[in-house]
Amino acid sequence: MNNIYIPPIVKNLLIINILFFVATYFLRSTIDLENMLAVYYFDSPKFGGWQVLTYMFMHGGIAHIFFNMFALYSFGSLLETRWGGKKFLIFYLITGLGALLLQWAVQAFEVQQIIGQFTLFEGWQNQIKSQADYQTIGQIYGGGMLGASGAVFGLLVAFGMLYPNAELYIMFIPVPVKAKYIIPFYILVELFLGVGRFEGDSIAHYAHLGGALIGFILVKIWKDKNTNFYTYYE
Repeated sequence: MNNIYIPPIVKNLLIINILFFVATYFLRSTIDLENMLAVYYFDSPKFGGWQVLTYMFMHGGIAHIFFNMFALYSFGSLLETRWGGKKFLIFYLITGLGALLLQWAVQAFEVQQIIGQFTLFEGWQNQIKSQADYQTIGQIYGGGMLGASGAVFGLLVAFGMLYPNAELYIMFIPVPVKAKYIIPFYILVELFLGVGRFEGDSIAHYAHLGGALIGFILVKIWKDKNTNFYTYYE
């Protein structure tokens, strides 16, 4: 265990996420940090500007934070070592913001489809034709989004692009699978789940896709600027 190396930015991100999670648990009887620090639709009365950053450090349960932090450590440590702390932090934050922007774009489209514009107005209820539409509006305006998953998906895509032949062990799969196969498959699953909108699914799949998309764009931009920067596992 003494030989485990965690680069400084990844280490600090892990600490911040864990502190937020612990504080949310122990302060839940006096202050609702989840309601305050999760991010809401930009037209929601619950929205605050700070939420575009704080939502990335909030998690809804043990499994949620464990898998995100495990991925941050596993993939982020290698990427920070390769890029350096400053570039890694920029990548992490931008992919987290990109995740939010795509989620907002999808929500704005849904609101527009229901009431004819992106924001609510006096008498908007008259535009709604079904109970399902009422529920959709309620979920968009009253439901917050939290978690580092968007940024983590950015890390996954970056890892897959930089180390396509790295072999990964995936839960329930007894043999290692190369990153260039499993990560695109994972992205396609997220797209299927996002488009499918299955009942009871509360995961922000489009946020995951937004983080993945921005991660892909950033890696392509940085690669084009310095073609000698990247090497691949063979």
